[in-house]
Amino acid sequence: MIGWLLLVFLVVAGLLLLFHGDVQFLAGMGTLEIIVVACAIVMILVYIMLLLSNERARPLQAIRYLLFWGALAFALIVGYSYRDELSGIVDRVAGELVPPGQTISVATNDEGERAVRVRRRPDGHFVVRGAVNGRQMLLLVDTGASSVVLRPADATRAGVDTDNLNYNVAVRTANGTTFAAPVRLRSITVGPLEMQDVEALVAQPGSLNENLLGMSFLRRLRSYEFSKDFLTLRG
Repeated sequence: MIGWLLLVFLVVAGLLLLFHGDVQFLAGMGTLEIIVVACAIVMILVYIMLLLSNERARPLQAIRYLLFWGALAFALIVGYSYRDELSGIVDRVAGELVPPGQTISVATNDEGERAVRVRRRPDGHFVVRGAVNGRQMLLLVDTGASSVVLRPADATRAGVDTDNLNYNVAVRTANGTTFAAPVRLRSITVGPLEMQDVEALVAQPGSLNENLLGMSFLRRLRSYEFSKDFLTLRG
């Protein structure tokens, strides 16, 4: 029982060190962090004393236990030392596991910057799961589209009054030229990235198969980057 409690405290203390992100972590520790680390140290000492004082415990078994906990502590220290590299590996693995269209937040070096990554669909396109005016929907990333373009049904779900639209803007699609109606969307959210008061178009019924996340959203980002099977949006 004591061994499991010690393991829990070691893991918690190690995670605190791993994600604290400041070399001078002792100076910046809060009260809870200090208590956790102190309890872990105390339990390590108690566990060692119990091993040494237990007459029934064989010496080799005690040595194995001590080596195990020592190796675990060393692994936590190594993890803390290489936390930046490990963070990149975790982001890469998470990107491979999530389904296409599902965004994952990624760490950035710039303070205040937010970034998400999305994996390419089997057909070669990038689709993100976002929210338009708070309504969840899929959006095909299209750098060739000058504006965000919504299908009428999805525009209605987002609160747009599609019954009184004026379809007077010519739009080129894979099926030829069609017309769309200009609107302004209250917000578009992709993961932690949010743009307010976004210019958009509503396509005529039947002329668009997928919603398009065009340049009226993308150009307001800090950057967007295509890298092999992944697209990274930064804002």
